[in-house]
Order: sequence, then structure tokens, then C-alpha cells
Amino acid sequence: MGRAIVRDAPIFLMDEPLSNLDAKLRVSMRAEIAKLHQNLKTTTIYVTHDQTEAMTLADRIVVMNAGRIQQIGSPKEVYNKPANQFVAGFIGSPQMNFFNVNYKDGYIDDGKGIKLKVPEGRAKILESKGYNGKDVVMGLRPEDIHMEQAFLETWPEATVNAEVVVSELLGATSQLYMKVDGTEFVGVVNARDFHKPGDKVQAGFNLNNAHFFDKDTQVTLTN
Repeated sequence: MGRAIVRDAPIFLMDEPLSNLDAKLRVSMRAEIAKLHQNLKTTTIYVTHDQTEAMTLADRIVVMNAGRIQQIGSPKEVYNKPANQFVAGFIGSPQMNFFNVNYKDGYIDDGKGIKLKVPEGRAKILESKGYNGKDVVMGLRPEDIHMEQAFLETWPEATVNAEVVVSELLGATSQLYMKVDGTEFVGVVNARDFHKPGDKVQAGFNLNNAHFFDKDTQVTLTN
């Protein structure tokens, strides 16, 4: 990097520059690279498989799969409005939960114990595109799964009774891996909502932030 800066190159290409560093050094070097870019303002192409590096360093992200571009956009666009199921699953950690469901008259049902009411806006989009009565894939990020009593009381038709399979306390938050019959999913919740494996819990799904994808093409339906 030093040699490239001295040469005053018009463009930098960085290919996995942090891949061989330990976690602590990777975080600090990521910050240093960001500072360099802000000071030099040189166009930089940064190749990485680490979606955290992409989200924190990039002005624009190009997500590729098998040599094909899937989406180009800002980190916020790629995270909040993924073009397809691959992008949705690639960006975010833990990755987005995916549920194979059938949509019918305002409700989704996976046939395994999860039946939820879809918000009116999302329902209208699905029906306008001809998906009433059809199978789709629903995606929901772990942070959109809630256990606060206020949420559960406000959205009773968007809650499920689940069992905790694995629990990870991460300080301010907890990662809870849960299951409803044969369907498993993960939620990132407040640490005060920590539960032990085997605990029976109620989990609320914020379907205002749900993504729906065509089952065959995997293209997003609700952006």
C-alpha cells in the first residue's frame, strides 16, 4: 500500500488485504484503510469475501455469484433492498432467515406450525403480482425477530410459540437459535431476553421488514 501511495496511482486494487490477520488486527487495519481512503480520495477496488469489510469500507458494493453480478448499490441499498435471495443471504451476519411458505389471502403458512398475518402493504404487492395462493420464500433478518412483551401484544398474529435450541450471550444482545416443529430460525434480541436451550418462548416477527422472493427465480418481489 505504501508503494502504491508513493507512486500516486490513479486507482488502487486490494485483493483480500486483511485475510491473513487475526480478528483484532483486522478491525484496526480496516479502520486505517478507511482513514487512508478518506485522506487520499483515490478510487479503490476492494475484493473481499468478508461482508463486514464490504459494508464498512465501501461507498458502493458489487455483489457477485459464480462470476455474475447480482447487484450494485450502496451498503444501505444492498442490505435493505436486496435484488434477490442470494444477495439477501450474503449480506448480514447472522444471515437472513428464509422460510418456504404459501401466501394466501393475507397470511403466510409454512405447513409446519408457522402461520402469520402479512402487513397490508406487503400483501397488496404480492397479490398485485399474482402470488395469491402460491408458494414463495419469505426472508426475515434476525434483528426483526422480537421478544419484547409490547411487540407481542401489538402484533399477536405475527407471533409463534418456539423452542430455544442454542443460545449465545454476546453482551448487549443474545443470539437465539429457535425452532417451531421442523422450522429453524435465529433471532438477535436484547440480552435481557436471554433464554436457555429447551426454554419455550414466544417470538414475534416484524413482517413490515420481511422480504419475499420468487421460489424459482429467487428474484425479490417486494422491494
